[in-house]
Amino acid sequence: MNEEKNQDITMGKITGFMEHERIEEGYKPVEERVKHHKEFVIGLDAQQAKVQGARCMDCGTPFCNSGCPVNNIIPDFNDLVYRNDWQSAFAVLDSTNNFPEFTGRICPAPCEAACVLNVNDDPVGIKSIEHAIVNRAWQEEWVVPRPAKHKTGKKVAVVGSGPAGMAAAQQLARVGHDVTLFEKNDRIGGLLRYGIPDFKMEKTHIDRRVEQMKAEGVVFRTGVVVGAAKDPLGKGSKVTNWAKETVTPEQLDKEFDAVVLTGGAEQSRDLPVPGRDLDGIHFAMEFLPQQNKINAGDKVKGQIRADGKHVIVIGGGDTGSDCVGTSNRHGAASVTQFELMPQPPEEENRPMTWPYWPYKLRTSSSHEEGCEREFAISTKEFIGEKGKVTGLKTVRVEWKDGKMVEVPGTETVLKADLVLLAMGFVSPVAGVLDAFGVEKDARGNAKASVDFVGGYATNAPKVFAAGDIRRGQSLVVWAIREGRQAARAVDEFLMGYSDLPR
Repeated sequence: MNEEKNQDITMGKITGFMEHERIEEGYKPVEERVKHHKEFVIGLDAQQAKVQGARCMDCGTPFCNSGCPVNNIIPDFNDLVYRNDWQSAFAVLDSTNNFPEFTGRICPAPCEAACVLNVNDDPVGIKSIEHAIVNRAWQEEWVVPRPAKHKTGKKVAVVGSGPAGMAAAQQLARVGHDVTLFEKNDRIGGLLRYGIPDFKMEKTHIDRRVEQMKAEGVVFRTGVVVGAAKDPLGKGSKVTNWAKETVTPEQLDKEFDAVVLTGGAEQSRDLPVPGRDLDGIHFAMEFLPQQNKINAGDKVKGQIRADGKHVIVIGGGDTGSDCVGTSNRHGAASVTQFELMPQPPEEENRPMTWPYWPYKLRTSSSHEEGCEREFAISTKEFIGEKGKVTGLKTVRVEWKDGKMVEVPGTETVLKADLVLLAMGFVSPVAGVLDAFGVEKDARGNAKASVDFVGGYATNAPKVFAAGDIRRGQSLVVWAIREGRQAARAVDEFLMGYSDLPR
């Protein structure tokens, strides 16, 4: 009887979703993981992944496919995992996603929100299965360079080396174009490199993809900012820029047959209240990149540190959570995270929201390491002594008729030695778009459609835009999708047709 049961689990079965519970990936203990900046997720082993794959319902209409921005063929790789055909599972995953080791670690998994099982049960652990597949693929050396068999003679410049730029560059190189990828900072990866903490994604994952792409013919140029010859990012910009060389749009126009702009939405949202100029108030994207450089073995003069400080993080999203985790690893005395909106419900109204992304309370691993969370709170003023921040004057807020109003009698002062602004990003760097003469939309993003014909093309001749620079602040998985689709549009523009998937 036990043999039959084990065989059913190993091979999967139609009734698996009724017989097996969701298995979550594990975490190393808090007291252990806060002492370092390395990854601490304990992935599923092969047997656990098979059990999780067995829960896939073989839906007539798998909403997970459309819930996933890169349209991963999820039921197929689930089926292959529980049938123990891991190499085929990787081939299926690799066909739609250039970098599943990125998404398997940091994607919020909209596919799981769309899982049919999520209507009234716990969804299939799709992200954990993806993570297990790609880990196995690297271990087994199934991830290999795929250089083009024939060169086209066409040259493409990709500006920005985040996930959109990396995906576009890899796809274009694989069909034979000569691709040069420009990055203003000293290492490839964009916000993956200098925005995502190492404890969420170690940078060796980027490094080995860079080596694969080099073998496929991509040329990487780091420390090169693309923009106007003078002040390429705009005067007084606080966007991270470690470039030692400037290349102008005119130079790219002469040398390349097409240009793909794939920079991030790097302009941080500010909080212009009294006291903003006090020392000790920083954007998250001043704080996080410095720690990643230290982790990479670099030295950072005057690093922003949270050791022994009372830290307040303003902004309740993922970037704020990253600041919480980093502050705890520095040894902060206390960490408090502010969110302007009311506290969401712990469980979403599934019949009302499925298969869309639900509104519900999300608690990250960083919150579990130590953090007070304050909801429906607004900062009125930064308070300081001798030019340094010492506290914040706050007020409770509520929403009436769609407008935020202060709650009378709720003003208070909270202690703070370090304030980190993590309220999202408002737009890409305007100076770059202006230098290329690219028309912008109402939000300051590059204006370009995603149409099948003519998609991702801007108004500027032979200039395309994809990722956050086109759609605004978004997810890594959306950046990969846009990079892939833009690569197809560029290939079609250059060759008159394209065999690349959309």
